[in-house]
Amino acid sequence: MVDIMFMKTHKTASSTLLNIIFRFGEKHGLKFAFPKGRNDFFYPSPFLCSQVKDYQPGACFNILCNHMRFDGHEVAKLLPADAAYVTILRDPAELFESSFHYYSRVVPLTWGIRGDDKLAEFLREPRNYYTPGSYNSFYLKNLLFFDFGFDNNLEPDHPLVERGIQTLSQHFQLVLMAEHFEESLILLKDTLCWTMEDMLFFKLNARKHSSVSQLTPELRAKALEWNGADWRLYQHFNATFWAKVEAYGRTRLEQEVKELRRRNAEMAAMCIESGGAVEAGMIRDTDLLPWQPVGENSILGYNLRKNIDPKYRELCRKMLTPEIQYLSELGVNLWLTRLWGWLKDTIF
Repeated sequence: MVDIMFMKTHKTASSTLLNIIFRFGEKHGLKFAFPKGRNDFFYPSPFLCSQVKDYQPGACFNILCNHMRFDGHEVAKLLPADAAYVTILRDPAELFESSFHYYSRVVPLTWGIRGDDKLAEFLREPRNYYTPGSYNSFYLKNLLFFDFGFDNNLEPDHPLVERGIQTLSQHFQLVLMAEHFEESLILLKDTLCWTMEDMLFFKLNARKHSSVSQLTPELRAKALEWNGADWRLYQHFNATFWAKVEAYGRTRLEQEVKELRRRNAEMAAMCIESGGAVEAGMIRDTDLLPWQPVGENSILGYNLRKNIDPKYRELCRKMLTPEIQYLSELGVNLWLTRLWGWLKDTIF
């Protein structure tokens, strides 16, 4: 299958999956629906077809995969009726921790939080710091629910939460789980009839360990309570995920995951200098330097090995290329993204 809608959610390993989709689409000469001037579809505004580069009414694309605030009606105008709709979720407590640290400098609500551990302080009394509708406040509450186009301030028992979950169930054939990424890729391979080679990956946009807050059981419980709509969403699709695993066959899945890991290890030994990720300051090639959060250099990247077999050099490079640089290679004019990047790096 070549017609794909990948709903790229925030802080869910979606950048790694995006690289897989970029490589597949480029390899097969497929037509991407890309944004204009930036790497997302004017997020957090709801998605509109008019945000797509070179869009004309009646135009049809093969792949839609950049960050957006989902609108199923608008998306359907761009893709064939039988396109596969795929997305990925992450445990909401872990996602909240990641989002809080990554975006806190662009969320004014966090600027007045005192103490060394702002995350813990926020979770102790979130309503003391949170105001619905404040600038970028969606990064602090039910970010998944917001990404899918719903009201992120709904209480988890509100009827609209269940209605939203059921709506997504009708849209998406496959919902992947970041905590079970390799298993997810095998299910994706089966759904799309792709090959194991198509699924090869290196983990992109990972944070260095020292920047990750370890949630205590108490803080985890508070994070799940605060992100109750996301927790309901996650629980629903976690159940559907494991139902698909059972239907596929656990033994069969385990064997394929083992093979994927073996192939990935071979590629890492072939492609990556020292075999693993390094901090941003150690990356020699700026074309492989990932986008960093405001005021930090916490996102890891890679150095490409020298003397790679010419047969694999291009594949290695593409597997290590971050989203922004890959979009440029695919012909997207990112002048707005690059302007923001310049301001971010200059001011902060």
